[in-house]
Amino acid sequence: MPELGLAAPDFALPDTQGRIVRRDDFAANPALLVAFWCNHCPFVKHIEGVFVRFAGEYRDRGLAIVAISANDVIAYPADAPARMKEIAHAHGYTFPYLYDETQDVARAYAAACTPDFFLYDRTRRLAYRGQFDGSRPGNSQPVSGSDLRAAADAVLAGRAAAAEQKPSVGCNIKWKNA
Repeated sequence: MPELGLAAPDFALPDTQGRIVRRDDFAANPALLVAFWCNHCPFVKHIEGVFVRFAGEYRDRGLAIVAISANDVIAYPADAPARMKEIAHAHGYTFPYLYDETQDVARAYAAACTPDFFLYDRTRRLAYRGQFDGSRPGNSQPVSGSDLRAAADAVLAGRAAAAEQKPSVGCNIKWKNA
């Protein structure tokens, strides 16, 4: 996991409408959440509805959110941009869903899986990198977003997120063959 305090890597990626979205488009927001995401992952599907509600609630509090899909779409065509657009529309995404075709942004963030969350404070320093909550497909814990909510609440209040942070668990990012 990347060290807390690291600067948010820059990005300029197309969204599902073909518009280029940049990290600095959110400079006025008090915090930025970068979520590595994909269409086919059962871990993403497991939290998707609650995450979309979380995004709406926290957007109203000033948290900027982007989701980035970086999977190899040749090997995983379900993650292709056309399908991203369908998923975003069907699930009511209120945040940009971006496509990292080169996978350079995912590498810059040291993203490992989907979902994987990176929360940056006002100065765009890493404040939280970890799980949404302890719920997993097949376990009995309800999806609540408790870990990410606690971190976002702290960062939006100008405080540090808890030092103990649990890594995300999910599907490995599907890297292209080098």
